[in-house]
Amino acid sequence: MFKKNATVSHERVDTLIGKTSKFEGKLDADGTVRIDGEFAGNISVKGDVILGEEGKMFGDISANNVIISGTAKGNVTTSNQLKLNATGKILGDIYVSSLIVEDGAIFEGKCTMKNASLEDNVSTLNPKKAKA
Repeated sequence: MFKKNATVSHERVDTLIGKTSKFEGKLDADGTVRIDGEFAGNISVKGDVILGEEGKMFGDISANNVIISGTAKGNVTTSNQLKLNATGKILGDIYVSSLIVEDGAIFEGKCTMKNASLEDNVSTLNPKKAKA
């Protein structure tokens, strides 16, 4: 889904937290979630999460792809890609397969990048590491 110059279509958003909305709790969803207001709690999505420029997230995000243009205070875990736009701010740790950070973005935390195929290759080359 995230190829070079690809964007997430706003027409395919399944769940929207609007600019004047505040939500507190836990959100589990299958599709795309967009937050333009405030969300306090954890999000677990099989699809994608978009945090708009005015969006504020206080909690952890787990999704396939995540785009951050607003402020996220919490950990972000993606099975695919995290894109931190120029207006975006993450205060927390990130766990990703792919990371794009635009100039001007703010990130304060630890980054862990995981590539399953690379780990498989390392395990094959170093059998002792595979058993550890």
